[in-house]
Amino acid sequence: MTELQPQATPASPPERIPVGISHCLLGAEVRFNGGHKHSSLCTGTLGTLFAYVPFCPEVAIGMGTPRQAIRLVGDPTSPRVVGTRDASLDVTEPLQREGSTALARHPELRGFILMQKSPSCGMERVKVYDDDGNRPPEAAGSGAFAAALMRSDPLLPVEEEGRLNDPVLRENFVTRVIIYAQWRALLEAGLSAGALVEFHTRHKYLLMAHQRDLYQAMGRLVAGFGQADHKEVAASYGALLMQCLRTRANRRSHSNVLQHMAGHFKRALGRAEKQELQELIVQYRNGLVPLVVPMTLLKHHLLRHPDPFLLRQAYLQPHPAELSLRNAI
Repeated sequence: MTELQPQATPASPPERIPVGISHCLLGAEVRFNGGHKHSSLCTGTLGTLFAYVPFCPEVAIGMGTPRQAIRLVGDPTSPRVVGTRDASLDVTEPLQREGSTALARHPELRGFILMQKSPSCGMERVKVYDDDGNRPPEAAGSGAFAAALMRSDPLLPVEEEGRLNDPVLRENFVTRVIIYAQWRALLEAGLSAGALVEFHTRHKYLLMAHQRDLYQAMGRLVAGFGQADHKEVAASYGALLMQCLRTRANRRSHSNVLQHMAGHFKRALGRAEKQELQELIVQYRNGLVPLVVPMTLLKHHLLRHPDPFLLRQAYLQPHPAELSLRNAI
């Protein structure tokens, strides 16, 4: 079948998207032991989409390489970061400052990939010890740099490299980065009622696949744009947008969207074609085929029976086809 690309909406911005990343994931020998954690996923597959801006907060605050290892100690909700051999080495505040100022120094960033389990860069589930060096059961927190970074912009898409090996999490992160980049570009161009309506309409089915209730709440903001403070609407819409996308789409929600899209062809397709499409949607929902299978048939029908509304939908190809992100979800 012929691969159909949406005509009105490019799959991604024309240039690679600036994304921050823990420097060790690019192969830089900046870890405490002088080693690295090179990620072929980041430098290979995702590197075709992202333009990386590397960060190593420990090096940035003046710690050498190699250096004394550090760990989280104390209250998991607000742990200190101290040396493993010399607890008098406390680098909590310097690491927090690096995280809280990272986006001010690099406002172009539209996402961030962090090194998991790191007391500076770990997003979550980082070991937290008590003052005696013991680790209480289930004691876990976030790295000091990572926590400050996420507080500085709660909308910024952030993920750990290890979790990106999960196809569903990888597709979700890439989608969030692309849509966040598009949203920021819209704001920078100057948000108007028409531009907001177009953005919301173009992302209808994509947002519905993630969280239908939030999509509807966003629609109410769009409808009231003319009578409300534009900055307040933009802030509220942006917050709901990223909250919606953080909810991972699943086979049930994707299937519901596929059914909505199939409804656009109810007069154009014959009985056998409708049955074939419905069977593929059911097979996808039951986990027998990946999302790319019913999507390919839908695109085939759309090529033969163009529908202006569907052709505008970002859901058709929210990310570059070359990444094959829908082949495993």
